[in-house]
Amino acid sequence: MNNIFLDSNVCVYAFNKSEPKKQQKAFDLLKENPCLSSQVVIESYNACLKKLELTQKICEEYVLFLTNISRIVEINDKTICSAISIKRKYRFSFLDSMIVASALASNCKILYSEDMQHKQVIEKTLTIINPFI
Repeated sequence: MNNIFLDSNVCVYAFNKSEPKKQQKAFDLLKENPCLSSQVVIESYNACLKKLELTQKICEEYVLFLTNISRIVEINDKTICSAISIKRKYRFSFLDSMIVASALASNCKILYSEDMQHKQVIEKTLTIINPFI
């Protein structure tokens, strides 16, 4: 079992037909049974609906696909407290801090994200990787 976590920006590429290379890479990562938080699922749905302008029905099907192929991590009070600490320490946005906190809580070693600093190590255990470089 791989201990990887995907940010919503990576998940959205799996459904973006206008970026075939990124789409393939995103699908390859999804095949590895990654961890996703409920936040990632929600953000992916919203991005597919608003950015990709897909129908609600297709967005719902994609969300069900994500939940079936991934391990969904709950966000709880400890995750939120951790996110606040991460936000202060690393100066991430609160939403990015929530993603990082969820990845750490899931004992993931790699967080795949296009939006954060490539190869940055968080708390000596989690490495952020941009899978599209």
